[in-house]
Amino acid sequence: MVAVENPIHRAYLLKIVGEDGLRIVEAMPEDEVTDEHLAEITGISLNTVRRSLYLLYEHRLAVYRRKRDPESGWLTYLWKLCPESLDSALEAEVRKLINKLNARLRYEKDHVFYACVNGCARFVFEEASENNFTCPFCQGSLEYMENNTIVEVIEERIKELNAALCS
Repeated sequence: MVAVENPIHRAYLLKIVGEDGLRIVEAMPEDEVTDEHLAEITGISLNTVRRSLYLLYEHRLAVYRRKRDPESGWLTYLWKLCPESLDSALEAEVRKLINKLNARLRYEKDHVFYACVNGCARFVFEEASENNFTCPFCQGSLEYMENNTIVEVIEERIKELNAALCS
């Protein structure tokens, strides 16, 4: 059995495979196991078990080996977790998030924004001017919106994530 005690690892696995998938992960033995056996011991449907295993495989957190029955010709898939890959998978997710935040930061710094006085939406200058500074949703007026706070929050988050990668 694999105990997932680290709260960050648990949250990451929950994001990938959900509650049932986490139960499957925690029920997996250290050696190889079939998806049918996992469905049996967890009481989770075979389709859900297979979906969870394939999601883990896509994130490089599980591997499988095929074994052919010489008499029937049926293939059996034997699955094994790769818990040692969790940290590198998390690191890859953090790097993706940093890239997305950097793109958002560039967007925020490169544009001037106008917001609807009724809170409907926010528009870049070009969109606001095309609509004569009138909200296309509620016909309210659009006023200049300072986005320094948004820029600061994004910069702080990027700094925190970079620090987490270095530690």
